[in-house]
Parts: sequence; structure tokens; C-alpha cells
Amino acid sequence: MPTAAILPTHTPGLFNQAVLKTARLLRSGGVAAVPSETVYGLAANAFSPVAIRGIYRAKGRPSSNPLIVHVATAAMARTCAADWPELAEVLARHFWPGPLTLVVPKSSKIPDIVSAGGPTVGLRWPSHPFFQSLIRECDFPLAAPSANPSDHLSPTTAEHVMASLGQRIPLIVDAGACAVGIESTVVDVTGQRPRILRPGIISADQIAQAAGMDADVALPAPEGPLRSPGQLSRHYSPKARLAVWSWGSDAELLDRVTRESMPPERLFVLTHSRVPRDPIPAQVSFMPDDPEAFARAFYGYLHECDDRGAALVVVEELPAGSAWDGVRDRLLRASAPAARAV
Repeated sequence: MPTAAILPTHTPGLFNQAVLKTARLLRSGGVAAVPSETVYGLAANAFSPVAIRGIYRAKGRPSSNPLIVHVATAAMARTCAADWPELAEVLARHFWPGPLTLVVPKSSKIPDIVSAGGPTVGLRWPSHPFFQSLIRECDFPLAAPSANPSDHLSPTTAEHVMASLGQRIPLIVDAGACAVGIESTVVDVTGQRPRILRPGIISADQIAQAAGMDADVALPAPEGPLRSPGQLSRHYSPKARLAVWSWGSDAELLDRVTRESMPPERLFVLTHSRVPRDPIPAQVSFMPDDPEAFARAFYGYLHECDDRGAALVVVEELPAGSAWDGVRDRLLRASAPAARAV
């Protein structure tokens, strides 16, 4: 299969050409990898079951895992919803356009394949200028999960997409690195209180403040059809084994690393609170102790570890607080054991 074409967007002329070429492909029922402020997405016409099947096929995604639908106006969002609760209106006013997905009752225009057979749909109005321009040019909403094979690391650059899906899709739009770096916060607004199905960079505290009420957090194993992506126990996983450690001293870290009996070039340690003063037989990197900066760089760091042949990636345990819940969720799912074949 031919390698995907890459469309640059770094000048106004190239930006406009990329919008027109990508929209032409999507109108014909194709799929394309496009940038957003969260991660790169694999986009297709959300109203077309045939086009949506192209997403599932390219990603190897299970049909039980629903897709988020992206819109570019409030009116477009309402055409995708059978009902627009007051809670949806409140949160949309606070956080749209931006990295927040609202789960609402779906309209008849949304095919069942998008919602994994469930009665709801996740809607998001992205803030990325290319994504907004593309949706407006298409004049239909776009389903767009992360542009990577199912359960693997999400891409935050066009190069990440090319490395994983370059032989499976025809087109990748390159707009540089994503500004947020992890997937959107997903909030179910079909009940009396907001219910967070997937944490993200918009925290539970921010949701509660905007809504004027506490936000519930979904149980890890929901019953019935999934209402949101990102609820499977294992997801966002690098090729390397990932572990979350805490340590009280350099000596304790050194002891744990030594007990792994691994070549230093294959063991990577990511810290955020301090850099070890004593030599550690591992590849040690440091992230700022800030949830937004950490999220922005996190997937890129894991991609680099995979590229460098890491066997084990150790991440220092994150601080408490809802601002860190989005990254903490990704760490939890990325470090979960793989399911055994039966």
C-alpha cells in the first residue's frame, strides 16, 4: 500500500490547500489524519456508516468502543443530539471550543456504529484552527478518534501518525505538535449531575465550578454499551512495559533500578519532583511539576522511548489533586497488564 501523503499547513496558502484537499477526501467517504489541540485524530464523515467503518478498519478498533463526534458550531452540535440538556449548555458555554466532550442523547442522524449501539453520543467543538476550518468546509461533523492503532500510544505529531498508520491511510495533515497533548475530558450530562467518564486536562474541580455542583466520576467497569472512548482497562500503551514508582531517596531508586537487572540503555526513568544527584544506571529524564506541561510532553516522551528501544519505562508517581487526573488516568491504563489470549 502506498505511504500516506503529508500536507503541510505552515503558510496561509498551504493551510487553505490542506483544508480543501482533506475535505474533498472526506466528502468521498475517505479517512484522514488531522491535527487537534488534544491529539491527532483519524477523521471521517460522522453521518456516513461506510466512512466510519474506514476508521475502525484502519485502527483495528473494536466495534464496542464508541467514537467522539466533532462539530464547529453550536447549531451543528444540536443536530447531532436528540436532546440538549441545560447542563450541556452551561458546560459548552464555559469550555467550548476546547478539550471537553459532552455525552448527550444522540439524534437519528448519528449512525449506531458511531455510538457502539448505545443511545448517546460524545460531542466536542475543538479549538484547533485547522480542525474548525475543515469541519466548516465539509459542512458535516467529523468522527475522529486518535490516529493510531487501537490501544497504542496516541500521536501528538504527524510523524507519530506516519510511523503507526502511514501504510493504512491516504492522508496526514501536519500542523506541528499538539498544544494539550492528551485526549479530551469526557463528561456525561444526561443525568442531574455531571459525570466524568474520562479525565482530561479540564479537571473535575473546573467542571464542578462551572456547573455549580460536584461532578461524579464513572466506575472503572461500566455496565452496558460504553458511552465514551478511553474506558477500557488497558489503553494508550507504549511498546515498552510501563510502571509507576515512588521512591523516598536516590538510594531507594538505585536499588529498584538495579533489581530490574536491565541494560541501562533499555530502562528509562521519568521524574517530575527532582533529578537524582547520584548516578542511576538508566536513561533519566525530567518533566516540569505542572500538569499541563507534563500532559503536553508525555506522549511524545513515550514515543521517544519506543523509538530508542526501551524495555521498561518508569514514571514517578504523580501528585494528588484533580488537575493531575487526566495524566494519572493515562498512566493507569497504559501500565495495565495486557489481556491474555484464551
